[in-house]
Amino acid sequence: MTDPTKVVIVDDHPLVAEGIEALLESYEDITVLATVSDGQQMIDRLDELAPDVILMDLNMPGLGGLSATEMILERRPETRVLVLSMHDTPQYITTALGHGASGYLLKDVPTEEIKTAIDTVMQGERYLCTGAEGALAPVMTGGREQLTNREQTILLQLAQGKSNKEVAQVLDISVRTVETHRKNIKRKLGISSTAGLTRYALEHGVLQGTGVNS
Repeated sequence: MTDPTKVVIVDDHPLVAEGIEALLESYEDITVLATVSDGQQMIDRLDELAPDVILMDLNMPGLGGLSATEMILERRPETRVLVLSMHDTPQYITTALGHGASGYLLKDVPTEEIKTAIDTVMQGERYLCTGAEGALAPVMTGGREQLTNREQTILLQLAQGKSNKEVAQVLDISVRTVETHRKNIKRKLGISSTAGLTRYALEHGVLQGTGVNS
């Protein structure tokens, strides 16, 4: 039997946090490690808790959800951050995904959908609730989808000439996860070859400061 998914809830509304915790604790394959009330508390306890998934509110006093997400993923890139917010505007959603969030849930989703979202991001996939997808639809048809921080990290590794296996070893993830990210990167950028990925990385400054020559 696999270990339960370790979850931390970051929300400054105690009733919201307690409600989500009660829901998730009813699943045998999920353990809620803690609930904290702002981004800084999460950063301070990140190494101690080492969560698999963080449910992150966006608007909190002190350090907000977006900044916290970026800082968390810099320190623990294997952690998945699921944004849980009442904001359904495209700007909020695309900004959250651009900061590296693995998914976006509106606070009015059915409770069981939170469980579905956690399972989905644990498989290395992105999860958008129906409301978030609907808000993004007009935006996505008009422009290129942004790479997540994780995808940018993998693009950098691939552009340096590393194989999927080598990238997996460097980032301590499975080869299958690298392949999934690689597929998503190519789809988002409209690029079909590895040479094309390298060229894109050079043209967009992804390789700057890494010691890799063009």
